[in-house]
Amino acid sequence: MVRNSRKPRRLVVDEETFLWSVGHRHHVEEGRYQDCREFLTIRRLGARGRLLVVFQEGDGRLVPDGFLHSGAVGTGKGNWLNLHEPGTVRALLDEALAGGWQPDNPPTEEMDGWGLFERVAALRAMTPPA
Repeated sequence: MVRNSRKPRRLVVDEETFLWSVGHRHHVEEGRYQDCREFLTIRRLGARGRLLVVFQEGDGRLVPDGFLHSGAVGTGKGNWLNLHEPGTVRALLDEALAGGWQPDNPPTEEMDGWGLFERVAALRAMTPPA
């Protein structure tokens, strides 16, 4: 099952406009959510490529699974990000660009969000969601 946020939102960085949305994927087995992952899709307006930043559930890695709100990703250490906040999206975009993502290179490039998480969480200094 795939769920996406509403239509893509705009993020203007210097002279460039990026479009972004948040989504969720999982399977349902025997009435339970399995293999939950939260993802952020970013693309530059007019570019052919796009970035998919994926946060896969796992040991000490928390994503929405029926208890957390959409966009919440966190660790057992108490660090959290809200993928619906433009500041979080900007920080993830900056990290992806610094890591070599090029918006003009098709097709979709998938990136493990947990590899960016600690740096972005430190920049955002977020607290646990209510």
